[in-house]
Amino acid sequence: MSNGRSLSAEVHQTPETTTFLNDFLALIKIGIVNSNLITVFTGMWLAFQFSDRHFLQELDILAYTLVGSALIIAGSAAMNNYIDTDIDPLMASKKSRPTVTGRFKPSAVLALALSFIVLGELFLFSASVSAGFYGIAGIFAYVVLYTMWSKRRHVGNTIVGSISGAIPPLIGWAAVEPTLGMGAWALFLIMFVWQPPHFYALAMKRTEEYRAAGIPMLPVVKGFHRTKKSMLAWVLLLFPLPFLLMNLGMGFIILASLLNLGWLVLAVRGFKAQDDLKWAKTMFIYSLNYMTILFVSMIIFAVFV
Repeated sequence: MSNGRSLSAEVHQTPETTTFLNDFLALIKIGIVNSNLITVFTGMWLAFQFSDRHFLQELDILAYTLVGSALIIAGSAAMNNYIDTDIDPLMASKKSRPTVTGRFKPSAVLALALSFIVLGELFLFSASVSAGFYGIAGIFAYVVLYTMWSKRRHVGNTIVGSISGAIPPLIGWAAVEPTLGMGAWALFLIMFVWQPPHFYALAMKRTEEYRAAGIPMLPVVKGFHRTKKSMLAWVLLLFPLPFLLMNLGMGFIILASLLNLGWLVLAVRGFKAQDDLKWAKTMFIYSLNYMTILFVSMIIFAVFV
């Protein structure tokens, strides 16, 4: 349930070459769905490991949570497309969305989005009441707080959107341990702090698109230098967070710290970059690898604690 821009790449085809499946995957932002499911599963996995429960004995919870999460994330993404039909045509990277090309009617998109959200919540509440409520919180944060309120009005929209992107691991954890714990909130904080430098890098690449659409992204309003300073600050905030997961062992702490150090070096280099857009692309790619490596390593290290 990341804030409006894809974690990897949305499906981009021209109207002439796109298929129904490609349109559908673009509508639900399949890259965002897949990326967020990694964090949902990590939350579940750590909760199972730290509570000495075995996931093979609770496959129903695993299925309810993953299916439910996928549905509410996909539904929220489709709702985002539905709401943004007026500004997406102004952005070159969004012109292939089926809501822009007209391949999907607005009424059909709205019906699909609401159906997915309702069905997904039924699955999450079947896992645990707590998981269901965190799912509702994620939907509200993404659809209302980000898409409908802050995205078009406030330069801090990325930070507001980071709330929804940080909730999926809480959903996963709550499905297993409804009261949550320090580990769950550590995952929340890591995801929350990770998102601004990740999305600011993408926003730099698409500055002129956002300017044309009237979206007050940080690079549009404050410029590249100010954006670089903000990205550096957020990367620095990541450094203490792995220590909240001491239960995963010193190996994880070292790996996470090295990942943070690599990102810090890259962020500092941005102030002397000859090509800002090339640097932003490198930052964006690093952030994707960072998130994937960090969360997969959590799953692996948790097995050995």
